[in-house]
Amino acid sequence: MAYKKVEQYDEQITAGLTGNYKEALTLLGEDPEREGLLKTPERVAKAMQFLTQGYEMDAKAILDSAKFHEEVSEMIVVKDIELYSLCEHHMLPFFGKAHVAYIPNGWITGLSKVARVVDVYSRRLQVQERLTTQILHAIKDSLNPLGVAVVIEASHLCMMMRGVQKQNSVTTTSAFWGEFEKNETRSEFTKLISSRLH
Repeated sequence: MAYKKVEQYDEQITAGLTGNYKEALTLLGEDPEREGLLKTPERVAKAMQFLTQGYEMDAKAILDSAKFHEEVSEMIVVKDIELYSLCEHHMLPFFGKAHVAYIPNGWITGLSKVARVVDVYSRRLQVQERLTTQILHAIKDSLNPLGVAVVIEASHLCMMMRGVQKQNSVTTTSAFWGEFEKNETRSEFTKLISSRLH
């Protein structure tokens, strides 16, 4: 049986991007007709659609799809959520992990949905600072919790491969709302995401 890879992409967008990437290769001094590059423009066109699929996703709909009434008011933490995004300034990747917590106020959501919200916003052209607050606001607006906390740690290839070329730099951003604006609650959260319980 022959291998068949099934992927779905917008044909018009793929065609337009393919032409643009073919021209870009020529402008960079390459020959887009040589064997190794023949399919590269189309591959990049499809890759970019995949890497920016967050524009087609709705964080509220994702959270609401697994929203349950539950009388708990203890902190829920989902940590070490891997994320991959593209810096909007150079369209180079940044990657790392997000730590997200909320304190329910009558409603919880499926744990995987928290990770999916990270994907919704990271799969766009981004800056880490905005990504952090977008995740916080999505959870706040959908679940109406007592508090939300988001911390992201990421490495940026725009700093590592070009510019200052600092390979070991890590950027940390945080956003806190509600109960997490209190030192005691915020300290508990930071302690939990720093610990290795597993």
